[in-house]
Amino acid sequence: MSIFGALRSGVSGLFVQSQALATTADNIANVNTTGYKVNRVQFSTLVTNSASPTLFSSGGVQSRVARDNDVQGLLAASSSATDVAIVGQGFFTVTDEVTFNSSSGRFEPAGNAFFTRSGEFRPDQDGNLVNAAGFFLTGWARNATDTGFEVTNVANAFSAVNISGSSAVATPTTEVTLSANLQASTATGETFQISQQIFNRQGAQRTLNLTFTKNSTADVWDLSAELVGGGQFVDIDVNDDGTTQAGLFDTDGDGALSDAERANVPAVGGATGNNSYAAADIDLLALVGTQAVANLGQITFNADGSIQQTTSNAGGGDITFGNGTSSNLNFLIDYDANSGTDDDLVPITLNLGTLNATDGLTQFEGANVINNLDQNGRQFGSLTGVTISEEGVVTALFDNGVTREIFQVPITTFNNPNALTPLSGNIFIQTDESGQPVARVAGTGGSGAISPSSLEQSTVDIADEFTKLIITQRAFSANTRTITTADELLDELIRTIR
Repeated sequence: MSIFGALRSGVSGLFVQSQALATTADNIANVNTTGYKVNRVQFSTLVTNSASPTLFSSGGVQSRVARDNDVQGLLAASSSATDVAIVGQGFFTVTDEVTFNSSSGRFEPAGNAFFTRSGEFRPDQDGNLVNAAGFFLTGWARNATDTGFEVTNVANAFSAVNISGSSAVATPTTEVTLSANLQASTATGETFQISQQIFNRQGAQRTLNLTFTKNSTADVWDLSAELVGGGQFVDIDVNDDGTTQAGLFDTDGDGALSDAERANVPAVGGATGNNSYAAADIDLLALVGTQAVANLGQITFNADGSIQQTTSNAGGGDITFGNGTSSNLNFLIDYDANSGTDDDLVPITLNLGTLNATDGLTQFEGANVINNLDQNGRQFGSLTGVTISEEGVVTALFDNGVTREIFQVPITTFNNPNALTPLSGNIFIQTDESGQPVARVAGTGGSGAISPSSLEQSTVDIADEFTKLIITQRAFSANTRTITTADELLDELIRTIR
């Protein structure tokens, strides 16, 4: 009985050493696989209870495969902006199939949810980020109000991270911010001109020339404007009496504006359309001709060089309006020069700084100089690239200088990641032993941070694997000697009856 037991022990030894050889071979084969986690064979005794304490009943050995899914691999720099690695715990969530939802305009998961550390992603023909095994990266899409992301812990509710079809829509200029100094000793009648590009609703460019002319009154400057490239200024107070009369938005001609008509009035000076003007009626009939110079008002400075006040009722032809509590000058531009419609009518606020402060336009004894000049309009922009931050935020870069956050890639963690079951393609699936997946913002709640333009290398140590290979070979040979010896003993035993 013990000789047969020795044979069985030897056979079990051969089997587990074969398993060890297979895992070592698999590890060596994946030494350059991105995000691969090394497999290890763990041995344990296989005991057969004997009928008497004076007897030994051999059992042998058994094995199980252990996976170090929570071990961090070395990071290697990558030249691709869409290559990402996880520094710490967690996995990317991927899927094997996506479908386009015409209602949401997104590619949504249509297959199973899987988890991977392989972050070598490239856009496919539809712009979805796909790794080398063909799995789609998923994440949280930007919400409808563009204030954050649609955060959810349900993997099938993620969206495929798509970087195509993104564009920066044209934005009209509604504010021009100016910080400059006007020389205090400038002679009466001398001018200083500043030019600024502005954009209409379609992103077409115009040039707004602002001309400051020294008034004969001390510390007072006249401000005029010229629109170059098409369009015209619109006068809302044609009589220069501080009131407005019925005009363009009075579509039914009754001399008053209904709620529906008021809703079409452009917002001016930061107010809503219904509250843009104090008067009940609005006059948009008198137009300052195309590319003509329009009087915007006067600017009065304090003795310390700060703005004391801006005056919008500076005489005939004045087209600005304001509330007298700030240095802002507000005016309307009709870009298509069509006085019969308001489809290209845009209100613009000229921000000259704070009253009684020197954070904007100033008057000091020094050269006329521009300190800062900016506006908030943009041309239409096409996608030129993307970046991924350490928090997983995918930002689209456009050729008009605009950047926009479009997705956030979460990091999914498990209580026992080593219990995940591996599948082909360097992916894992959830098991009962692994626990439930929890999607987190990268770098929070124990999840790892994302390393942009990096790839996690395999955790295989090839020197260690070669050492294991030698040990496994010797252990296998030793077990074969056990079987050979047991066979010889059995042969001797059989010959005793001859």
